[in-house]
Amino acid sequence: MKDVQSTTDNRGIAIQRVGIKDAYLPFLIKTKAGGYQQVGAKISFAVELPMEYKGTHMSRFLEILNPWSQKPVAEPELAEILKEALEKLQAESANITIEFKYFVDRQAPVSGKASVLDIDCCFAGSMKKGEALKFTLGVKVPYTSLCPCSKEISRYGAHNQRGVMDVMLRFKPECECILIEDLVALLEKQASCQVYPLLKREDEKFVTETAYENPKFVEDILRDGVLVLRSLEGIQWFSLECENFESIHNHSAYAAHEENVAED
Repeated sequence: MKDVQSTTDNRGIAIQRVGIKDAYLPFLIKTKAGGYQQVGAKISFAVELPMEYKGTHMSRFLEILNPWSQKPVAEPELAEILKEALEKLQAESANITIEFKYFVDRQAPVSGKASVLDIDCCFAGSMKKGEALKFTLGVKVPYTSLCPCSKEISRYGAHNQRGVMDVMLRFKPECECILIEDLVALLEKQASCQVYPLLKREDEKFVTETAYENPKFVEDILRDGVLVLRSLEGIQWFSLECENFESIHNHSAYAAHEENVAED
């Protein structure tokens, strides 16, 4: 049959990204304990299309992805996936983003009740022909913040709210990426208190008092997060956004920062 996609296009426009978006597949993600967690992932997968071709071969993206649906996927595997895309689609560059819910074990601080906390994560990779993979790890970590100003001016209590830290990290090529569990634990410590899925009364007392004794503005959480990210061994670049879902306003408080980490 005629290969229409490979026919000539005369409009002189190269397309930077063409492919599939919001495809869903299961993947296996390595856990800190040494096993694997199966996740449901949402995938965007694209290549660069030269100006002389009418279209890309959309079916080949899923042909590449499907064999990975029951295999572990991380940075090395993304490199293999993108190399195959460059070859099979005759492209100069390719990129992929895999978004998924990852569950970390969590124990209530006093009762010790066990639960799991869901974390929004992503693996993103881009590659040009003949070059190494550029890999980015992303996590969104929930937290509690308590307002220092409210605590200072109020006779009783202080308003607090849930927030989210959205971090993206890239490491130097020779360095290993941090595990999701370790990154989550590191970031949670920068807030007024952690978030727990399951709390008994004694736990609720603990987290309320912990936040009260550790008041932080969104700016404080961001700055403390920046300092701890700078301290990570092998980090090359990061971005961090903090958003507090305000309990006394109909808007959020927000702070963001990104930087290339200086060479040693």
